[in-house]
Amino acid sequence: MKIRVPVPEFVRSEYLRPECSLPLVIKPAGAAVDLIAWARANREFLETRLLQEGAVLFRDFDLHTAEEFERLIEAVSGKLLDYSYRSTPRTAVSGHIYTSTEYPAHQSIPLHNENSYSHQWPTKVWFFSMQVATEGGETPLADSRKIYPLIPSEIRECFERKGLMYVRNYGTGLDLSWQDVFQTTGKLEVEAYCRTSGIDFEWLGEDQLRTRQCCQVSARHPQTGEMVWFNQAHLFHISRLPGEVRECLLATFAAEDLPRNVYFADGSDIDPEMVDEILKVYEQQAVAFGWLAADVLLIDNMLTAHGRNPFRGKRKVVVGMS
Repeated sequence: MKIRVPVPEFVRSEYLRPECSLPLVIKPAGAAVDLIAWARANREFLETRLLQEGAVLFRDFDLHTAEEFERLIEAVSGKLLDYSYRSTPRTAVSGHIYTSTEYPAHQSIPLHNENSYSHQWPTKVWFFSMQVATEGGETPLADSRKIYPLIPSEIRECFERKGLMYVRNYGTGLDLSWQDVFQTTGKLEVEAYCRTSGIDFEWLGEDQLRTRQCCQVSARHPQTGEMVWFNQAHLFHISRLPGEVRECLLATFAAEDLPRNVYFADGSDIDPEMVDEILKVYEQQAVAFGWLAADVLLIDNMLTAHGRNPFRGKRKVVVGMS
């Protein structure tokens, strides 16, 4: 049951569509409002609404730079996180602000919860729209609380009973290098991170690394107590690659040498049809909105999954995590 929380002065709240509460939209009520100062003074309100809706979109505020964006995050969430043990290419923009995933514009990025392929993840993810694509480029969202019960029960129970194991191979010339993923050129630092994070590792040859990590399928939100579907099996599974790419990889590499893949925790294969069913649920629950310049989106990373639609033209959305 949602609790009605009075909207603080100087702003108004609404939904993009009456039938959908994801995301909550906050706009200035009249004259220009200093978003950073307002957010700092209303952290409790934002936290309450974020736990209810799962995502908050700040629109029509006067925010221009990555530095201002970083100050906004600090005002609400405190110290920002480094993007460590990464799975996608990103570039640092300013301080702890990064580009969003640098995949080619024609590709979509499926809905997912950030870093849910590991035991450590940000609780909040912030997005700042600095340049809007000519066409497309929306960031679809989905409520992980709704996704969990909608996963077919036989699949959900199987996944939760068996658990997941992510296997990654670095140094093949494909995908990210271990230096990019771990943000270091020191093997000893990589080994220390892996031991601390519960990641099994194996050096293969001079500069190749294989890691294995068993992780959660679902999780209980620490504040709301709600169960959420929380993994990236549908991103890591080899069946998700385009057919020609998949066939080329399987012709080139043994299964255990693929740049990335996911198995059940006992090492057994996951039926691609199971992954298809999971993706169907995500697609059914997806809610997309068109970015406007200077939009800021805040999501609770456990309650809300996010993705990216293909786009044309130049698009710049930067990200901070806390």
